[in-house]
Amino acid sequence: MLGAGRALRTLARQHDRGVWSLVTVQLITAAGLSMSLPFLSLYLHQQRSLPMSLVGGILMLSAVVSPLGRLVGGELADRRGRRPVLLWAIGCRTALFGILGALIWQDAPVWSIALVYASVRLAGAFAMPGIASMIADLTAPPQRTQAYGLLRAGSNIGWAAGPAVGGYLAAFLPYASLFVFSSGAALLSWVLVRTLARESPPSTEQRQGLTNMLCTLSDRRFTVFVGLSILVLLVSGQLISTLSVFTVDRLGFSEARFGGLLTLNGLLVAVFQYPLALTAARMPRRRALMLGSSLYGVGYLLMGWFHAYPALLTAMGIATLGEMLFQPTALGITADMAAPTNRGRYMGAFGLAEAVGWSAGPFIGGILLDVFPASPVPMWGAISSLAFLATVGFAFWGRDVRGRHTGQETVMEITPAGDKRPGPG
Repeated sequence: MLGAGRALRTLARQHDRGVWSLVTVQLITAAGLSMSLPFLSLYLHQQRSLPMSLVGGILMLSAVVSPLGRLVGGELADRRGRRPVLLWAIGCRTALFGILGALIWQDAPVWSIALVYASVRLAGAFAMPGIASMIADLTAPPQRTQAYGLLRAGSNIGWAAGPAVGGYLAAFLPYASLFVFSSGAALLSWVLVRTLARESPPSTEQRQGLTNMLCTLSDRRFTVFVGLSILVLLVSGQLISTLSVFTVDRLGFSEARFGGLLTLNGLLVAVFQYPLALTAARMPRRRALMLGSSLYGVGYLLMGWFHAYPALLTAMGIATLGEMLFQPTALGITADMAAPTNRGRYMGAFGLAEAVGWSAGPFIGGILLDVFPASPVPMWGAISSLAFLATVGFAFWGRDVRGRHTGQETVMEITPAGDKRPGPG
């Protein structure tokens, strides 16, 4: 016990207090979000009798708004400050959760539910580049992968708790009431940002206009990296909508069993994300990206072959291992490729990949569920092939990007945009 206490104190001292406050905010936000939204697909499909292709189309609404929110949120985080944008975005989400719950309670028209859902996703998209940029601002390059690992661990503790609590409450409470808890969690996050989070060093560079906001496209290496990441994130985007309908509607498991899959995902990340982030930080980046994306593919491919619940838990564990390797490595690469003055912009551009994955992914999954209603092997095979394609792409992209962290020394062959210093060698 004493040894564990000393280890925790050492870990706490390794990172700025601002990092820990953001980790706490992310934990609470994720718990509130995952308490209600993962069950939206089931509500629309089972209670409102919408076909899965239409459900996927509604979820894909955020494929239109979320990328724009990430880009604009990243730009505003650079120009106006990380903290003000974060407070505004969380405040909007607090109100929108309450509105969404009221619409579902009244069995409002589906189009109104879809519109408010898209607004919830837009508010979240505004917040994420600011959080990711603050982590990078407060952390030295050798510790960034670990810091992003902590952020993801906090988020996944929330994801572990949220679906379990939401699935339990949904057994005896109306689905609409879950959004009251989601709104309360968002309000608590707002209070914590307002009282604990401080503004990280602002940009000294002036920017104006859409041309500057999209200038990341001129960074060819980063643009290719984002494109390959989208393939992986389209696979990870199956976690909520597609997997929920597959396990409950097609395999006949209960909502609680589906919640158990998400809980396993969250618990694994909560426990093992930081140690694996330390491992990934010492690993050549090409290897970390390739291994992470290939494990994503293997995990979701197994969903089509094995339908016993213990086998599904195993498949989820494999996909989660890929997630824990890929995600913090990708965020660390994004932070290191950007100069400090345009870090929010780069985080917003990478956030576009995340938004497309989590929005277009359910749309693709919904179509495949309708096309292969009784054939899960080709359905999950088509989905997992995207991750395997990304693995091949990263093998070629990584030949020119071999940065890694070794102890306290940064061995980096990524030159930030706007920084004219050549990489070593």
